[in-house]
Amino acid sequence: MNDLDMDFLLGAEDDDGPPRRRQAGSRSQQRRSRRRRKRQRRKGFAATLFAIVIIVGVLGGAGYFGFTWVRGVVIPKDFTGPGTGEVVVEIKDGATATDVAQMLEEQGVVASARAFVNAIGAAGKSNSLQPGEYTLRKAMSAEAAVALLDPKNRVLNRLTIREGLRLSKIFTELSTATGKPVDDFRKAARADIGLPGYAKGRLEGFAFPATYEVNPKFSAEQILTAMVDRFNQTAEHIDLEGQAKQLGFTPRQVITIASIVQAESGSVQDMPKIARVIYNRLTRNPQMKLEMDSTLMYGLNKYGIAASNADLQSTSPYNTYKRPGLPPGPISNPGDHAIEAALHPADGNWLYFVTTDPARGITKFTDKESEFWKLRDEFNRNHG
Repeated sequence: MNDLDMDFLLGAEDDDGPPRRRQAGSRSQQRRSRRRRKRQRRKGFAATLFAIVIIVGVLGGAGYFGFTWVRGVVIPKDFTGPGTGEVVVEIKDGATATDVAQMLEEQGVVASARAFVNAIGAAGKSNSLQPGEYTLRKAMSAEAAVALLDPKNRVLNRLTIREGLRLSKIFTELSTATGKPVDDFRKAARADIGLPGYAKGRLEGFAFPATYEVNPKFSAEQILTAMVDRFNQTAEHIDLEGQAKQLGFTPRQVITIASIVQAESGSVQDMPKIARVIYNRLTRNPQMKLEMDSTLMYGLNKYGIAASNADLQSTSPYNTYKRPGLPPGPISNPGDHAIEAALHPADGNWLYFVTTDPARGITKFTDKESEFWKLRDEFNRNHG
């Protein structure tokens, strides 16, 4: 091999050297570059992953709170179970289910008014709430609260029995107040409820009108017994038996007179005068009948202040147009004023009275039959 060939080989080797060194350097740089890119990609991936986690967390939290909010709107807060302790709540007259719900929430009985409204609506009792006091518990479920607000669970219900009501009407009002059937009171009236002997086993006239605290859990007999007890207390206080004897009448007759006075009077002021008319008709002229529309209507089971010709033909023992003397017994349940008037009638010779203006409660009295017919004409003009 000549020198030229050697130079060529050496040159070739020299020429190959630098490129190999550049190539080696380039690969190192490439490796470093690749490592940098990998690190950057890892950092970028980590950042992206972190951002995704943050976004998912935010969206998840928003979703949770959104779900919680929606659930709170759609499914209102409600306690579970029967609750604890005791609280007496009062439903006012005219209160709606919404009014009651708000009151129960404010008193801590139910968790939310909406829960109670939903529960009472589901039970179909939105319109069945009745005024009165009820014993409930704190933190009870709305469903349990609805169950305890049944009218039968009322603690006390103040019931005022007005003067002059017939027994049939009293039974109806007691039934409404307690939820008990009217027939329960009819049966109880025949039981041993403390009637005085002179009542002869008949409650009419002796169910004393007053305000009573009626518990729906009381039996019909207990309620009627309380009313008779009130009558007996009044009779003892005024010495009904002693005063009746002084008048020459029995206690039953006095209460019968009082019941007529109660039914016929347009005002308390007229009661002693009407009582005097009754006594005058019974004692001064034995041939004169009472001729009271109130007794006739009672016997016919009707109401009214003017009897018709057909009414006057009644064969009832309460028809005082046909039968002399007092009717068989009281026609209503008189109050204090009527009983007082029957025991202490006014002084006077009156034999007639006519309520000439029923709208204003004006009653006029006379002892002359001719004047009576004039008063009747005045009544017909005002009543017609």
